[in-house]
Amino acid sequence: MPSSSLSTLARLDPEEIVDDPQMGFGRSGKSSISSVVFHKLPPSETLYLETTTRIKKESMHSFMDFQVWDFPGHLDYFDPAFDVDNIFDEIGALIWVIDAQDEYLDAINRLNTTILNLQHSYPNILVEVFVHKVDGLSDDYKSDTFRDIIQRVQDELSDAGYENPPVSYYQTSIYDHSIFEAFSKVIQKLIPQLPTLESLLNSLCANCRIEKAYVFDVLSKIYIATDTSPTDIGSYEICSDYIDVVVDVSEIYGWDRPSENGNADESIEETGNNDAESLITMERKGNNYLYLREINKYLALICLMGDDSPAEKKALIDYNVGVFQEALAQVFPR
Repeated sequence: MPSSSLSTLARLDPEEIVDDPQMGFGRSGKSSISSVVFHKLPPSETLYLETTTRIKKESMHSFMDFQVWDFPGHLDYFDPAFDVDNIFDEIGALIWVIDAQDEYLDAINRLNTTILNLQHSYPNILVEVFVHKVDGLSDDYKSDTFRDIIQRVQDELSDAGYENPPVSYYQTSIYDHSIFEAFSKVIQKLIPQLPTLESLLNSLCANCRIEKAYVFDVLSKIYIATDTSPTDIGSYEICSDYIDVVVDVSEIYGWDRPSENGNADESIEETGNNDAESLITMERKGNNYLYLREINKYLALICLMGDDSPAEKKALIDYNVGVFQEALAQVFPR
C-alpha cells in the first residue's frame, strides 16, 4: 500500500487548545514525526513504533496549548459515519505526509480528494504537504520526486477548477533538522501575532547589530518567529543544537524545566532574573558569537552575531533583550 498521512493543526489561540490531528495511509511516518518533534524520541527508536489503529490525542502545553491528533491511515474521514465538523471545524492547517520512498500515486489521489472536500466545506484550512523520508534518496532523485509530486497535485487540482489552492510543500526527514524547519514554517502561519514578533526581532537586530535572531519553543525546538532577514538551514541547525546543550547543562544545576506535558506554570514576570543566559564563541565564517537568553519557561531567544565582540556591548544587548522580553510578555500573556 502506498504510504501517506494526514495531520491537521488548529488555529493558534493563546487562550484555547489547538488541535493537531494526523491522518492518512499507514507507515508514512506521521507517528514518528510526532514522537521526534514533540516527545524528543531519538529517530532510531521510531522503528519500533506500532502502526496507528485508532485516533490518538495528546495535549501539548507550551507557549500556547495545542493537541496532536494521530489518525489511522486506512479510514475515510469524509464518510458520513464520521462527524466531519468535529474533526475539521477548529482546524487551521492540514499536514499531509507522503512517503517519498514508496509508490505515491494513490496517496496523491487521496490528497487531492481531501483538498477538494476541504475547499468545499472548509476553504480557510491551509494544506501543508510533507514529502517525507527524503533522506534515503539521492539528491537528483529527491528533487525529481519532489517536483513530480507538486506537479501531479497541481495538475489534478487545476483540472478540478482550483488554479491556486492554499497548498505548500516541504522535503522532510526525521534524521535531520528538516522536519523541525517544516513544522516551524507551518506553526508560524497559524500565529496571528507573527507580524508583531517579526517587527520586535527586527528592532532588536537593528539596535544591537545582531545578524540573525530566533525565538524557539524550547520543548519542541520549533522556532515560532525570526527576523525578516534571509534564513539558512545552517544557522537554524546551530541554534537548534545549542538549545539541547544549554538545556542539558542547565538541568544539571537545577534549572526547572516544564515536562513535555507542560506542568510548569510560572509566568514571564515570575521567572524574573532567574532566566538562563549563555554566550559562546564559534569558529564559523560570518557568525562568530551565539547568544541565548531564556524568555520564559517555554521560549528562548537565540541570536547569531558577527565580528563585533558582544562583551563590548553587553549592557546594550541586555537592555534591548529586556525590552523585547517585556513586549513578548504582552504578546503571549501566559
